[in-house]
Amino acid sequence: MAAASRRITLWGVEVFVAAVEEQSISAAARRLGSSAATVSQQLTNLETALGTTLLNRNARPVTPTPAGEIFLRRANAILREAEQARAELAMADLSRLTRLRLGMIEDFDADVTPRLLSEMGAELNDCQFLLETGASHRLFDLLQARALDVVVASDIGSGADWMEVHPLFEEPFVVAAPKGALAPGDLLRQLRRLPMVQYTTRHHMGQVIASHLVRQNLTLTHRFELDSYHAVLAMVAAGTGWTILTPLGWSHAARFRDAVELHPLPLEPLSRRISLVARRDVLGDMPAEMAVRLRRLLAEVIVGPATRKLPWLEGQLRILG
Repeated sequence: MAAASRRITLWGVEVFVAAVEEQSISAAARRLGSSAATVSQQLTNLETALGTTLLNRNARPVTPTPAGEIFLRRANAILREAEQARAELAMADLSRLTRLRLGMIEDFDADVTPRLLSEMGAELNDCQFLLETGASHRLFDLLQARALDVVVASDIGSGADWMEVHPLFEEPFVVAAPKGALAPGDLLRQLRRLPMVQYTTRHHMGQVIASHLVRQNLTLTHRFELDSYHAVLAMVAAGTGWTILTPLGWSHAARFRDAVELHPLPLEPLSRRISLVARRDVLGDMPAEMAVRLRRLLAEVIVGPATRKLPWLEGQLRILG
């Protein structure tokens, strides 16, 4: 029993890293899908095995001790090696892959994501797929925290050294207005007379739109700032105002398409890129193979239908790579 208490376990190391990064025992437990009591016990076992205190648990937020700072460097290296070992074993025979944690922006959850999972599930019979959908910045945080293996999200800045990035798709920002509300002619002048329904600036895409308007020295009246495409387009479809979004956002909210018209943005062009990102040198060739599959699905499900319906998007809505 005494010998067992001096063993360092991989689970204990993972718990320690999560507690340091989350700065909270309860937050670490939520991230790991465990209980606060279990996390606390694992930390105690690890400290017993190492013969030193690693965390100032009574501090708020929880912080590592000097010994904890030293061990953190080794702990991260241990987890990287474990990840790579699992990946190498799985890559030697993909049928051995037992778990894939995938993060996808919500733009894809109606069409692209189900087809991707169906195709991969047919090939990886024994793999459990864990899907997380959400805003791009949140998905990147989860990837960095090793809570996800692969994310498909909007680019939010230059890639870090630990990232393996596969560009997938580029799309322009466009105007969405109630059907028939805008006449041919000076589009910007007409938009100035109408209220704007703004996508929330708490998310990266909303910040990009707001910054672009500032660069154009354009101040627009808006009473509503919402955090979902469905809510924004519901307001537009009801005639409340107009908005700026992407064709993918319009496509995502299918029930409102017939009541909403898209128009080119009457400003300097603005676009966004969506990429597949994984931790470098962990999953072998799988991220690149997933990117090839996703490009095909995006061409079939998004680009083709959108450009047939709106020919002026040709060349702006495009597959990358």
